[in-house]
Amino acid sequence: MRLSLIKCHGSGNDFPMLDARGVRFDDDVWAVVAVTLADRAGPVGGDGLLLLTAGDRDHAFGMRMFNADGSEAELCLNGLRCVARLGFERHGIDAAAIRCKASTVAAAHAPDLAPGVYTVREVAGPASLDVTGWPMNIGSVEHVDAPLPRLGSPRAFTAIAMPNPHLVAFVAAVDEAELVAVGEAAQDAGSWMPNRANVSFVELREGGLYVRTFERGVGLTDSCGSAMAASTYAACLTGRIEYDREITVWNKGGLVRASAEIGGEVTLSGNATCEWEGSVDVDAATGAVSDIQVERRFEGEAAAWTALRDSTPGALVTSEALTEDGAAAPTQPQAGTAPRRDGNISWDSPVISAG
Repeated sequence: MRLSLIKCHGSGNDFPMLDARGVRFDDDVWAVVAVTLADRAGPVGGDGLLLLTAGDRDHAFGMRMFNADGSEAELCLNGLRCVARLGFERHGIDAAAIRCKASTVAAAHAPDLAPGVYTVREVAGPASLDVTGWPMNIGSVEHVDAPLPRLGSPRAFTAIAMPNPHLVAFVAAVDEAELVAVGEAAQDAGSWMPNRANVSFVELREGGLYVRTFERGVGLTDSCGSAMAASTYAACLTGRIEYDREITVWNKGGLVRASAEIGGEVTLSGNATCEWEGSVDVDAATGAVSDIQVERRFEGEAAAWTALRDSTPGALVTSEALTEDGAAAPTQPQAGTAPRRDGNISWDSPVISAG
């Protein structure tokens, strides 16, 4: 079958994206297409497959996201910005309610993060602290800033659904080997967490957060939008930053601007960058890819994103201001209060310039 696609990314989370509004494939076919096109050893590669799907009475359009292993994710906020851009362009609109697998996300074309960087603002949530719906069978309904011994780590984790499940730990500095070990334990959790979870280690930085994520169905990833949203909410919930204050959230792939409300809604503003547009033949029976044709390259916006991405991220909050678990010292406010810590975090830092 011949498929037209756009290679795109949100904060370095890269995907082949298809307009599937008129396509009727079974889920097992989409799973094969995802595994085939997202294969990093293949001609396209990516963190998964994005689909623009048809809307309904309450939604202008929808999105689906299949991970690189063929499983379907409940939500992918970096990918959603890319689907939103395509949907806006195909429908001639600049804002929409978008139907996702387990939720609705409001999105709108927003002012550019930097010159030439197409930007989408998305509002996800409300975040849920109820782990019984994951399910995570630990004998309690919520799990906030406390160890999960079954992960084999002494770290304190906060469990949040966006609605996809996330475990967030605040650390003084990210140790990728440790993150991979904990992430793999979450993937192999078995009956106590049968649907697995995304795991993130988060550093406090001047102006915001730095998030590194082991993504369910992907592995260690340069970027995960819902993890950045979950980390923002977890930081507010545990008093590390304050609610309703926009911060920068960095990851290895780039950055977004983020804020969380006390009711659980999280707003992200980030890029939706197109790299190239073309077509490819995919054999759904064998998973073979052939005859890839690149018809258009978006060199200008790719360069604009690279300039923004390569700007210097915020420095770590000084070690004197941190405890070993990444909490701000010397006091830990009550969850939900999140007073300002102007001595440690530059709340009013402007978005990084493209230089």
